[in-house]
Amino acid sequence: MSKLLVKDKEVVVPGEILAEGMDYLPSYGTYRDSEKIICQRLGVANIDGNVLKIVPLTGKYVPRRDDVIIGKIIDVSFSGWRVDTNSAYPAMLNVKDATSSFIAKGADLTRFFNLGDYITTRIINVTSQKLLDLTMKEPGLRKIEGGRIIKVDPNKVPRIIGKQGSMVNMIKDSTGCNITVGQNGLIWLNGKPKNEIMAYELIKKIENEAHISGLTDKIKNYIENGKK
Repeated sequence: MSKLLVKDKEVVVPGEILAEGMDYLPSYGTYRDSEKIICQRLGVANIDGNVLKIVPLTGKYVPRRDDVIIGKIIDVSFSGWRVDTNSAYPAMLNVKDATSSFIAKGADLTRFFNLGDYITTRIINVTSQKLLDLTMKEPGLRKIEGGRIIKVDPNKVPRIIGKQGSMVNMIKDSTGCNITVGQNGLIWLNGKPKNEIMAYELIKKIENEAHISGLTDKIKNYIENGKK
């Protein structure tokens, strides 16, 4: 008979037995040993039906194809822009993927994106050498202007977004800020200065308490009490 030995959002350690029996399936951060599913790394247990995986408590961003991220322009060449993606891997935004507008050969590319600019972009390819190709030619992808950029642990991004965007939408509604959350742990806030500060404090609270169950209700109560 199969048996689940941990609760959803419970902090687990390497070597810990998460479940027994063949009704449960191992996923990221876990492995099967006979009829047991074992934890492979420190993190928070995530139970999705009968699938068990581990969400790391901390760690670097690992780029994946189709991730929408916030990047920083760090170099401009004749063929495009090199972008810092808050990871160990270099990324390139080529001229052909930067805009639908025609860019003449030899044009001054700093007119489009200059050093230090932040952009919302999507990863369209991760090569075998871990080189990243980016695109800006989709709705919502753009140069970021105004507001502020903050950084969080990339592993906490799913909790900050929430199921179907529930958490981040709650922050938007309560602060009136425009918010873009990059999968790489960079977040853009844009609103009145005091509202940006409030949004920042809420996001950092979620980041620090991401392992706690019932976090959505806790943040909702925090917002309501804060407005009194």
